[in-house]
Amino acid sequence: MTSATSGHRGAPLSGRYVVLIGIVLVALNLRIAVAAVSPILDLVRLDVALDDAQAGLLGTVPVIMFALFGSLAPLLARRFAIEPVLVVAMLVSAGGEIARSQASGAVEFLAWSAVALAGMGIGNVLLPPLVKRYFPDRIGLVTAVYSTALAVSTMVPPLLAVPVARQMGWRVSLGVWAVVGVAAALPWVGVMVQSAVARRRMRGILAAATQLRQGEAPTPARPGPAPLAGAPVVPTGAVWRSPLAWGMTLMFSMNSLNAYTMFAWLPQILVDAGISEAGAGRWLAVFSLLGIPTSFVVPLLATRMRNPLAIVIVFEACLVAGYLGLMLSPASGTAAWTLLAGLGLGTFPLALALMNLRTRSAAGAVQLSGFSQGVGYAIAGVGPVLVGVLHAATGGWTAPFVLLFVSLAVLLGGAVVACRPVMLEDTWEPRTAASDPAVASVGSTGDPR
Repeated sequence: MTSATSGHRGAPLSGRYVVLIGIVLVALNLRIAVAAVSPILDLVRLDVALDDAQAGLLGTVPVIMFALFGSLAPLLARRFAIEPVLVVAMLVSAGGEIARSQASGAVEFLAWSAVALAGMGIGNVLLPPLVKRYFPDRIGLVTAVYSTALAVSTMVPPLLAVPVARQMGWRVSLGVWAVVGVAAALPWVGVMVQSAVARRRMRGILAAATQLRQGEAPTPARPGPAPLAGAPVVPTGAVWRSPLAWGMTLMFSMNSLNAYTMFAWLPQILVDAGISEAGAGRWLAVFSLLGIPTSFVVPLLATRMRNPLAIVIVFEACLVAGYLGLMLSPASGTAAWTLLAGLGLGTFPLALALMNLRTRSAAGAVQLSGFSQGVGYAIAGVGPVLVGVLHAATGGWTAPFVLLFVSLAVLLGGAVVACRPVMLEDTWEPRTAASDPAVASVGSTGDPR
């Protein structure tokens, strides 16, 4: 990638602030339904009578819904356009959170949790193509901003859940987060109701941004336009036939598998090594916190590199070192092993950036994001279960870590393919107009008309 995609120079942002705010708010909403529950699960179980099996299922529902509705998101975007689908998804997530907070039984609680997570699963997939459509000249910067917001949405709810639950009850502690979902929908409603004049002016802004991305001199655009809602996404090829798509899927799924496994089992690994439960919880918080700096830095670096495989290699080395320490000496050097493992998951924001850097159009980004996240989350959900089975069967952590080392090898293999400077539209079949840069440049502005 050239510096034109780095995100530091581009068309004016004046017509895109509402869109940027919308992207950030959506990102802040995408992990709340998961992160807000676990710290107060004991309080919830007192009222809704979740048994152990149902509580375990609650930990699996997010991955299932992310996989299922992530796979459906491209079909919905093709039929109705990205922006209205996103509005509905955010409102559905908010409605599910409110209804869940009022549940009186375990089945009802699980069902409404699934509804909330369904909306978030759609949002997961639609964020990368929105960046592609509205910020083709600032992919690195905007991806950095929204992936950092994702990390914040994972970290903040657990910090507030317990104090709010103690003061106002667990129902308020869960239901209050619906405000974020409603807020996330509002900017996109504004995008969709802009006037025809604003649409024409936004075309100029986005055309200039696309020209900069392609290394051309931009045509001056008038300042101050309103955002432009795009037309329905038109599919341009069979994404599952693309080696790039499969490489991205392996990279994304193995990263998520390692992340979900560490969130589920790191405290137990440390407790088994003699560390207190409170201490293990603090190390998990440190592990989570490291997602914030990597989320901001990695996309910016990736846009400056023709092939960002070196980033993956560095993070893989961190994970290998961290896992070896946790396997061989978890109670000695815990800080180093936790820091290394937490930093190693920086391949997640890289995967998000590549969904745009390896596509020419918003349509391509929708297809790549939907395929890699839909299939990826389905694979990732198996990781914590397999680790638990291996631990129960062997009574130790060596076999589970061997499984994780194998997953890292698969991740690296997928990254070798995904990081190559090849565009999705050149690798899927049938080859269509989207493979033509002249046509794709129109598609990337979100205005095929």
